[in-house]
Order: sequence, then structure tokens, then C-alpha cells
Amino acid sequence: MDCRAEPGDDKRDRFVTASSPRSRLASIIRARSFGRGQITLASGRVSDFYFNLKPTMLDPEGAALLAELTLDALAGETIDYVGGLEMGAVPIAGAIALMSWQKGRPLPAIFVRKKPKEHGARLAVEGLAKGETLKGKRVVVVEDVTTTGGSALKAVEAVREAGGKVALVFTMVDRQEGAAETFAQARLPFRSLFTAQEFLNPPA
Repeated sequence: MDCRAEPGDDKRDRFVTASSPRSRLASIIRARSFGRGQITLASGRVSDFYFNLKPTMLDPEGAALLAELTLDALAGETIDYVGGLEMGAVPIAGAIALMSWQKGRPLPAIFVRKKPKEHGARLAVEGLAKGETLKGKRVVVVEDVTTTGGSALKAVEAVREAGGKVALVFTMVDRQEGAAETFAQARLPFRSLFTAQEFLNPPA
């Protein structure tokens, strides 16, 4: 993906160069999704910093870079589907599916509802067409920000209940507050694009 601006373009700082997609994405996350100040996390813990990745996931460049870097990180994996728990995983999975098609290696997306719909097909896992199933399929569970790993485990359980095999849990940002230990105990491979320390202690 070549998003380089032409000489003299006053918007050139908004675009990623071919050599620095990761550093550009880090800059976008730092500007749009990272903050300091006391906040209560979904896990119930109180923290003095936070990540709200939605402004990055829904930014055109941010979405493209998240998808591109995730696909690059998953290049060596055998995967049939990518997805995770609503809401955080939905924009990521959709962007990954789109970019995988553009790159010529289609990777379908799914997402897991926090609770099944109370009407219609009452599905827990969304994205599968009639006749499609996760049975025997390898799924990468993705997440926007991971703290203890509890939310991702809900998606893991739903995928397994649908007959799928979870190949990997992959998060955009690991807050480094217990997720690695959670997934190690569950015998699930776990990786991340970024860690909290990269934003708390950026290089000089």
C-alpha cells in the first residue's frame, strides 16, 4: 500500500510511508486513542492511563494500518476466519477481511455477540452464511485492547462451542496486566501488535 504524498502536499504528515507503517500507526494511536487520567476499566481495575481504540479503528488510515500490520503478523499462520467479541473486534475484523481480499488472500471475518439475539436466528456467532459453519475451522480471535484476557476468552468459548479451533489470540494493544498469564494457563498462543509500555515509555 503506497500512501506517500506528492512533494509540496501539506497533508503529507497524515500519510504513511512505505518504510514506517508501524511507527505511523503508533503515532495515530498515541494521538487518537491513548490518554492519561484515572479510569475504571472493563475488568473493574482502576488505572491512570487508558486506550480507546475506536477513534483509531474508525479512522481511514488507522483502520488500514491495523489491518495491514495484523495480516503481516499472521502471515505464517493457517487461518480460516478472523474475529472476536463485539464491539471492539468488529471494526478490526471487517478491515482485515477487506484488506485480505485486496491482497489476494481472502480471510473471512466473524464476530461473537456478547449474548445471542433474542429473535431471528438467535446466533451467537455472526458472519456465517446459510450452510457455513466453523466446525473444524481455524480461527484467530482478535481484540482491540486486552487487559486480563477475560473478554477474549468469551469469544474463544463461543468459537469452540460452534466447532471451531482457536489458533491464536491477537490483540492490537496489550495492557500487560495479566492477559499473557491468562492465555498461557488456557494453553492459547497470544501475541500483540503493541504493548502499553510502548506508549507509557516511548523512545526518546
